[in-house]
Amino acid sequence: MGAIKSNVNVKIDAAVKEQASQLLERMGIDQTTAIDMFYRQIITERRLPFQPTVAQTHKEQLLDIIKRKNIPHRKVEVNSDGHIIADKEKDPEIYDWAVNG
Repeated sequence: MGAIKSNVNVKIDAAVKEQASQLLERMGIDQTTAIDMFYRQIITERRLPFQPTVAQTHKEQLLDIIKRKNIPHRKVEVNSDGHIIADKEKDPEIYDWAVNG
């Protein structure tokens, strides 16, 4: 006798579902099997099978960029809205990050 099956109904961004579906198809796995694998891994590990992280603030992202590019650390000015004030000529990397993220 087989296990009793149950449905899981979730709402997910359509683009995320489509991208994941395409990748799963290339792996030869359907969505139902992938979700079943995910749930089984949660049970096995007794936690999520990946480590969620808190998204970095803009300030933290900027500090990481400065560290990676070996840019001397200095205080960054921000306006009253919290947007970075950077001189395009003097600090092109910081300006680019402030404008383009």
